[in-house]
Amino acid sequence: MNKKWWKEAVVYQVYWRSFNDTNGDGYGDLQGVIEKLDYIKQLGVDVIWLNPCYESPDVDNGYDISDYYGVMEKAGDMKTLERLIAEVHKRDMKIIMDLVVNHTSNQHPWFMESASSKDNQKRDWYIWKDPHPQTGEAPNNWRSYFAPSVWEYDENTEQYYMHSFAVEQPDLNWENEKVRNAIYEMMRFWLDKGINGFRMDVINLLAKLEGFPDAENPYDISYLGNNPGIHEYLQEMHDKVLRHYDVMTVGEIPFVTPEDGVLYTGEDRKELNTLFHFEVADNMATWDMLRFKKIQKRWYEGLKGKGWNSQFLNNHDHTRQVTRYGNDGKYRVESAKLLATLVHTLPGMPYIYQGEEIGMTGVRFDSIEDYNDIAMKNKYKEEVGKGRNPKEVFESLLLLSRDNSRTPVQWNSEKNAGFTSGTPWIKVNPNYKEINVEKALQDENSVFYFYKKLIQLRKENEVMVYGDFEDLSEGDEKLYTYTRAYNGVKWLIILNHSDEEYNLTLPRSLDGTKKELILANYVGVTSNSDMDQTVLRPHEARIYRI
Repeated sequence: MNKKWWKEAVVYQVYWRSFNDTNGDGYGDLQGVIEKLDYIKQLGVDVIWLNPCYESPDVDNGYDISDYYGVMEKAGDMKTLERLIAEVHKRDMKIIMDLVVNHTSNQHPWFMESASSKDNQKRDWYIWKDPHPQTGEAPNNWRSYFAPSVWEYDENTEQYYMHSFAVEQPDLNWENEKVRNAIYEMMRFWLDKGINGFRMDVINLLAKLEGFPDAENPYDISYLGNNPGIHEYLQEMHDKVLRHYDVMTVGEIPFVTPEDGVLYTGEDRKELNTLFHFEVADNMATWDMLRFKKIQKRWYEGLKGKGWNSQFLNNHDHTRQVTRYGNDGKYRVESAKLLATLVHTLPGMPYIYQGEEIGMTGVRFDSIEDYNDIAMKNKYKEEVGKGRNPKEVFESLLLLSRDNSRTPVQWNSEKNAGFTSGTPWIKVNPNYKEINVEKALQDENSVFYFYKKLIQLRKENEVMVYGDFEDLSEGDEKLYTYTRAYNGVKWLIILNHSDEEYNLTLPRSLDGTKKELILANYVGVTSNSDMDQTVLRPHEARIYRI
């Protein structure tokens, strides 16, 4: 196993528009990130992942880019971004940015040219198709992430263009070498500015199914990804750009198995360093311990010695982990610490989504009007349009709304949680007076300081990074017990992921071993506890050195 700096890193995701607003317009901004860099540094993380701040009409919160070389006004300007990169480096941290190249905004000059006429020189920079010869309607039955169809009719040129996401996000035609070279040139521009890599947005969607055939089940949109040609594109990207820089790349890759994962991240493949798969975040709506264990085991065995995994339970697209997978009520603090232990001790690179480190929770607004999430709003409109009860539709969409994780970071108990002096672009979670950074920093037993300890342990103990993994609790729906072992060092992780107490019985293989407590999420736990007589409290987490 090759040792690399990025394998040993802990990544902190900054969704800047909800992070810290310095000019009172209600949106977080890049200057706000600069102001809080010492706070991020205090946590101990190594890498900051910054969500898109490029020029954009902002239909999909910056994932609809109209100029890859510009900075949107809400975020700041290029000088501020350059200063942010410099200030991150000054604190011995690194920064990666989003690479969004499956699609652009329909306001991008490339698309505006492409849409101007059938014979425009950039016409084939995007995917245009004639209406279906029999029906005269959309070329096929594919669905988009955000709409009932991936096709939008253009009356001017009497053809349809493809959009895997919103109508305003037309897909680029990666078969066109000129498109690919334009993207590679843009990547070099940002790497030469000093960024340390990319989080690659839906990178496995670049290659499209040849012939664009109808899908047997259009609602299973896995046909949008992992198509023939994708690995050639990524290998070319590596050859022409990435191999010339010491950077980190993480691909957002839905619809993948561990077998696919090795193709993207295999160290001999020269494609990506690591990936996000979504067998948990997309496919496990609520906590399912047995399913989670199977997923972890399969991915560990599938990538072992070949590729590198990422560990996360929430981000800007997924409900906050303590609400979705833990207990955000009576056991919020304990549960937040247990989930942190889980993410930071399982094999792979841990990601922290802003606010997670203080145990921020998901939100429940009263009306669809309070939500901004384009995916949620479009789905609501579609389902109500079918005649379903609006209240029932609204309730069904609440748990997985992306806005659950997009409410502003709660800095203190002042107005708008100290996020802005203006009107926030999305409402602040009402619980900000109880849950905020200021309170967390004043409490030595807070979620924040627990995260800090976990991150420090990772820096000081290679077993957390490179250790072999073994699940000792298969079949148990409440307890997750596993070991990590490396170079003669062995750690035991014990997690009671439930609201009930648990009478612990350890496997016989651990009989007679001395167990030294390293970290616990309840106060007062000692190494002297007789492990076989232990009653674990709800959401109790412990790490031992064996």
